[in-house]
Amino acid sequence: MLIVEDENDLADMYAEYLFEYETAVAYGGEEALDALSSEYDVILLDRRMPVISGNEVLAAIEERKLDCRVAMVTAVDPDFDIIDLRIDDYIVKPVTRAELRETVDRLLTLDAYNERMRDLTSKKLKRNVLKLEKTRAELSESEEFDRLQSDISELEAEIDSLAEELDIEDPDGV
Repeated sequence: MLIVEDENDLADMYAEYLFEYETAVAYGGEEALDALSSEYDVILLDRRMPVISGNEVLAAIEERKLDCRVAMVTAVDPDFDIIDLRIDDYIVKPVTRAELRETVDRLLTLDAYNERMRDLTSKKLKRNVLKLEKTRAELSESEEFDRLQSDISELEAEIDSLAEELDIEDPDGV
């Protein structure tokens, strides 16, 4: 996790709040640009920073095609412009330890949910191809196909559990 905050005391406090996670701190936008890499699953990003703003850091994240979750943690009240920002959450300061930890946990759960959904989709596509190309007898005799069916069932159960944690409904009934 990367914390990007130009107020050093606040950045250090956030890192302390999140001590159980592997955390790095960038004290401002310039340090953030140097620190950005694919190793981070979550980035907590201050929006209003001197020299290089959080929006500019966010643009760099997009430019570099980094696969991470981003939460803006800022004193800037949200406006409709946040709709177009590639962020997963927006938190207005001051932030409590509980709020910050809850946000990080939610973003990590969301990441796990999306990863499992990708896996499930891939496995279902493979199953569909096999169902089209193989006979019922071939499918029923295949240990690999049984394992695929089992994997799909396990992923569906895991996704349901993650969806409950995130309090989201599955519109397709996957």
